[in-house]
Amino acid sequence: MPKSLSVLWLLTGALAAQDFPHAAISNGSIHASLYLPDVEKGSYLGTRFDWSGIINSLEYKDHQYFGRWYERHDPKIHDAITGPVEEFLTNGAGLGYDEAAPGETFIRIGVGTVRKPVGEKEYRRFATYDIVDPGKRTVRTDPSSIDFVHELKGEHGYAYVYRKTVKLTKGKPQLVLEHALKNTGQKPIDTSVYDHNFFVIDNEVVGPDIVVRFPFDPKVVTDLKDLAHLSGQDLVYNHDLQKGQTAMSEIQGFGDTAKDYDFRIENRKSGAGVRISADKPIAKIVFWSIRSVACPEPYIHMNIEPGHEFRWRIVYDFYTTSPR
Repeated sequence: MPKSLSVLWLLTGALAAQDFPHAAISNGSIHASLYLPDVEKGSYLGTRFDWSGIINSLEYKDHQYFGRWYERHDPKIHDAITGPVEEFLTNGAGLGYDEAAPGETFIRIGVGTVRKPVGEKEYRRFATYDIVDPGKRTVRTDPSSIDFVHELKGEHGYAYVYRKTVKLTKGKPQLVLEHALKNTGQKPIDTSVYDHNFFVIDNEVVGPDIVVRFPFDPKVVTDLKDLAHLSGQDLVYNHDLQKGQTAMSEIQGFGDTAKDYDFRIENRKSGAGVRISADKPIAKIVFWSIRSVACPEPYIHMNIEPGHEFRWRIVYDFYTTSPR
């Protein structure tokens, strides 16, 4: 009997794409739909993840790679979002959070300037803060790519121009995320960014049919208990994850060059696979998965002096294998 997730989720997601600002891109072999940032009508109005490049659907050879993995959609829920979205963190918080007094503002890169509530004792990563200034956004669409630009000037000397381009490579089953963060303020921007990679490959339950392959010998920091285990360079599941179960751990064992930013996720039942690589070394990896989604989360660190720019590139190569 098929283990596909609820058809209702899929239908609801398809209908939602019609309700929110969105655009489609294709290179012939890949067809993708993206939600566009909008401060009033956007599909995502939370303050955790970058608003640019939210992919709600990507299809290659009749296989689906991204889609809705959660039950209820509310634009202000911190993780009511799909696709390979990114979060920026400075010392585990927003940029300038430690400098901001209660009632003052700090920055969520890719989101805007938000207010630190009076009485807040520590940063609430999964909270949705009040947005004081969403910044200036520019979106340019082409048949096979979308270019997002976000300009923001906050308090405490921080300001930036952030560009993210989502493009499908001509003649290849390949998605490329190109990023550039320019520091236009007076203080250094010291931050890390990770891609959450919300893969929902063919909408299958996460279990023994899903395998995550590392290019190095991985070591888990937290015991995965009876949910999953490492087999050589692969992370495999012992059984289908049930509702409420989470397989999660920081992963160690990578080196200090970009060659270790090279992962594969395969659905061995349907034969769909994806390789994720980047041009910057890994600073940290967290692996997180629940019944509906499997997410390797590689971090990249950057320290950008005023007037300078940091660029990074993440590549997704889609492929198929023989179903088992």
